[in-house]
Amino acid sequence: MKRMISTMGACALLAWFAAPTVASAEEAMGNVNNGRLIYQNGKGDAVPACQGCHGIDGNGSDEMGTPRLAYQVDTYILKQLTDFAENKRTDDTMYQMNDIAKALSPQDRKDLAAYVHTLKSPYIGSNLDQLRRDGAEVGDPAQGKMIAEYGAPDHGVPACKSCHGFHGRSAGRMYPAIGGQNYVYLKHELESWRNGANTSAADIAAGKREDNARVNDYMGQMRAVASHMTDADIANVAAFLTLSKPNSPGNPRTPSHM
Repeated sequence: MKRMISTMGACALLAWFAAPTVASAEEAMGNVNNGRLIYQNGKGDAVPACQGCHGIDGNGSDEMGTPRLAYQVDTYILKQLTDFAENKRTDDTMYQMNDIAKALSPQDRKDLAAYVHTLKSPYIGSNLDQLRRDGAEVGDPAQGKMIAEYGAPDHGVPACKSCHGFHGRSAGRMYPAIGGQNYVYLKHELESWRNGANTSAADIAAGKREDNARVNDYMGQMRAVASHMTDADIANVAAFLTLSKPNSPGNPRTPSHM
């Protein structure tokens, strides 16, 4: 137990999101059936079906820049929906999530988070070859693996797995899953964290920030990490993580907490 606490303390710098209060593994986040109805059908005129952008299987889309939601942590989903509703995070990709989240009740957000947590479609990841053919800048997965597993200590970047676990499969409800995430989304968000690191505390408090600047990470953890990442680091890490699987050939079991 002491070793676990020590490990989590050492990784305090690297969180895509870490909630101050974490629900237990047995505690239900919300009503899964209501969440499914909203995800698949929307709600009223203001909330379209989530599957329209994120897919019925929750795999998202590189073409639209939308994230994979399958296998995502429910507390992370709830925090992001709440932050969109409170303008603590801005959707600068599809320009829809802020209005959608505002139209959802707090209970709706919990229900959606609970349903999303049940989506367990296979880890597919992005087709990097197709992205290259389409003209996208694609990093080197081998170089990205070095950073994800060992960090880049020569310029202050800690290992992704310190907080996000093996191949970014998440650390229970404390840190979200980033392995198997779509490449375009990963790259965009890392760039957004880096841009957000240049936003002053006064501007954040006033709701002012540059386009493509994300500032809703707990205690500024991801901004601190991304501020040290080069363009190559970001592209390489995104390339590795999108191809990452949650288990290894010698340990084929998927973690029970996911």
